[in-house]
Amino acid sequence: MKVAVVGATGMVGEVMLKILEERNFPFTELMLVASERSVGKEITFKNETHKVIGLAEAVSKKPDIAFFSAGGTTSLEWAPKFEQVGTTVIDNSSAWRMDATKKLIVPEINADQLTKDDKIIANPNCSTTQMVMVLAPLHKKFKIKRIVVSTYQSITGTGVKAVKQLENELAGVKGEMAYPYPINKNVIPHCDVFEENGYTKEEMKLVRETQKILDDRSIAVTATAVRVPTQGGHSEAVNIEFENDFDVSEIRKLLSKTPGVVVQDNLDVNTYPMPIYANGKDDVFVGRIRRDESQPNTLNLWIVSDNLRKGAATNTIQIAEYLIDKNLI
Repeated sequence: MKVAVVGATGMVGEVMLKILEERNFPFTELMLVASERSVGKEITFKNETHKVIGLAEAVSKKPDIAFFSAGGTTSLEWAPKFEQVGTTVIDNSSAWRMDATKKLIVPEINADQLTKDDKIIANPNCSTTQMVMVLAPLHKKFKIKRIVVSTYQSITGTGVKAVKQLENELAGVKGEMAYPYPINKNVIPHCDVFEENGYTKEEMKLVRETQKILDDRSIAVTATAVRVPTQGGHSEAVNIEFENDFDVSEIRKLLSKTPGVVVQDNLDVNTYPMPIYANGKDDVFVGRIRRDESQPNTLNLWIVSDNLRKGAATNTIQIAEYLIDKNLI
């Protein structure tokens, strides 16, 4: 089993290597792949030093699996080249998510869609993944009509440049800006680029990807995505209108039994999800579970997850684990 990590020097790539080690992922050869400017750089993995190689060399080595986290442009150009040599690509970018010929997978929800023929598999957007982990069992039981979501997204979702911007601002140092405004002591209602309808790409990902993963285009979704000066995870306030009525205790019970979801919802001792607790963990945390008293059959939730782990790297590796377990690779 030959494994390539494409984008190994980036934030998600680094977390991916950490998770491969934590989960003792089975491979005989590990290729660390990055852009030409990083070729030759040395990275230590399990006490062994690996030299970073370029994409063309990685393709020539014909890995069995390639974990991609190097941006959409790289994925569009190189994923088909890996596919041509028989590699299964699991891609973290937005490049293939809405391609009708590609599967968009959260293993706990829809991994059963995968077959041996799926050679480019899309990993959802981090904010979508944590939301659908909670929505999927609720949709199955009560049928979702409409979702209103507001996100509070960590700077780590933007990358190293954004982390450096916040560090510089905290230290009072002028430096390169990842955002058009300061992020320290601020929130910016602008994640990704604006589309013609006035929504950002990040907001529209929450709409389109949710419908695709839950396999229901009738679900109405509207989103506001906001960048906040936190590290460790994305948070979401989610309002869900169902076709059928529910009991709040039933919601809690259902979510408590959902693999990968942890209910943190004890107001007597101020227990609710926060990024400071989600950081470094693979679960999706849900709390502040309460009925929306302004209209029937509607629920409010608060969802938090580490965007670099379950929102990206962990979900990618879980897809590969499923493929191996089911002899699809």
